[in-house]
Amino acid sequence: MTPFGPLQQLRERPIGDLSDARRARIGYRKRIPLARDNRLFGETAVEARDVGLKGENFYASPRNPPYWLRIEGATEKLLLRQSVAERLGRVNARAGQAGLELFLFDAWRPRAVQAFFHDVWMPQELKRRGSKLEGAALTDEVERYWSAPTDDPNSPAPHATGAAVDLTLRWKDGDALWMGSLFDDVTALAHRDRFESGSADSFSLSDDEARANRRLLHWLMIEEGFAGHPDEWWHYSWGDQLWAALTGAPAAHYGLADISVP
Repeated sequence: MTPFGPLQQLRERPIGDLSDARRARIGYRKRIPLARDNRLFGETAVEARDVGLKGENFYASPRNPPYWLRIEGATEKLLLRQSVAERLGRVNARAGQAGLELFLFDAWRPRAVQAFFHDVWMPQELKRRGSKLEGAALTDEVERYWSAPTDDPNSPAPHATGAAVDLTLRWKDGDALWMGSLFDDVTALAHRDRFESGSADSFSLSDDEARANRRLLHWLMIEEGFAGHPDEWWHYSWGDQLWAALTGAPAAHYGLADISVP
């Protein structure tokens, strides 16, 4: 018997092949329409902590490896569309069966933060690692992890919609579960299925634990209707264009969120 009780089965269920999900991401913001006539399109945003969720905006504090600085333009708030927050509340309640809770790193994201990582930090990081990529190839690699910022109402970055969230699992008011990498690790180590393939002796005990915990988070979120970014174990969304691309929905519920913070 493990402390995960009824959730142990989710730690043992493979995530599966994510090849289709990676293909679905290609050009999705140009391909997926927005359903502006649906009741959710103009839905308001709520502060996640006001509705019982836990978290701290990762970019608003210098305690944020590997950056170790507050990102200019970051907000301390964790804002999400109301329906997204309600779904997270149900995930949180289910996690609570094992003494766990969700912990949010980021939700709605100001354009300035998105632009910094897409235009400045990630290209510099690739160069630091010795990458010789240029032009479209460089853009493709950057956008594997950081969506392009835009004010185009037909093609919003996921976090600009208030429908995307970055999160992990932790023991209630305690330590986070081991997921095998830092949050925002922009390497293959962060891929959701990083520890899913290979022989039993090809992974360490640390890797085995990360695999089980990624599976647990994955299935808790997927079974509540969320879709997960295949290359980021922490990123999930419900109702945005990426969600539609990954789930086969004909259109997204949400466009750019109308949010202004001081």
